[in-house]
Amino acid sequence: MQCRNAVKRIFIPTKSGSDWQGLLAKPKLHWKKGASAMTAAAAWEDAGGALPQEIATMLDSANDEALRRLRLLAVFPEWEVSLEGGETASHTDVLALASNDKGLCVIAVEAKVNEDFGPLLKDKRAETSAGQGKRLDYLHSLLGVPHFDDLIRYQLLHRTASALLTAREFHAQAAVMLVHSFADKPNLRADFDSFCSALRAKQLSFGVHVAPTFSGPRLYMAWCSGNREYLDVELPSVF
Repeated sequence: MQCRNAVKRIFIPTKSGSDWQGLLAKPKLHWKKGASAMTAAAAWEDAGGALPQEIATMLDSANDEALRRLRLLAVFPEWEVSLEGGETASHTDVLALASNDKGLCVIAVEAKVNEDFGPLLKDKRAETSAGQGKRLDYLHSLLGVPHFDDLIRYQLLHRTASALLTAREFHAQAAVMLVHSFADKPNLRADFDSFCSALRAKQLSFGVHVAPTFSGPRLYMAWCSGNREYLDVELPSVF
């Protein structure tokens, strides 16, 4: 018998971007034109079996052999990763598997329009849950940082952890936590840059950083501006 809270690993192909709606935690609430869920679905479905062009171009620009000329293998919307502490899995908006002549690359995509990266670490630390404390300790250990500053956004920790853990499961050579931003709000970019600095990441090109302490797999953080035309795409609801 399957555990009630087990993460499912059975997937079926989509017929259109509307098929992404049913995977959302709140399908009716979050499925709106101009919101991140619908915008990301439209952009990725329209890419025609490849990485969205702006993402492929940006990763190529890093001039890193692990990211150059990546070929898309599969895309999994709303990819879930179990993390130590608590019962809630981390939900990645888009998980992309890609490869080149050097091997496999896992790209965990966080799509953003107007949303921020959630609570600050100081707010999460203020919670008294034993499970929350255990999860924070685990994320610090996994990411190799003894203590993240209170003003770092919590979501960036567990999304990056999801990319890293998934890459390890697939024996990939590279893990990328990528923010696909369709609005480019300055405060979001500032939060991303602060997180990269906390990991002591080296900038490879505009928007692409690599964390020097990870080698199996190598860990990258990337910020990519999405095509804003998809903000005006309205996909039918299946509910």
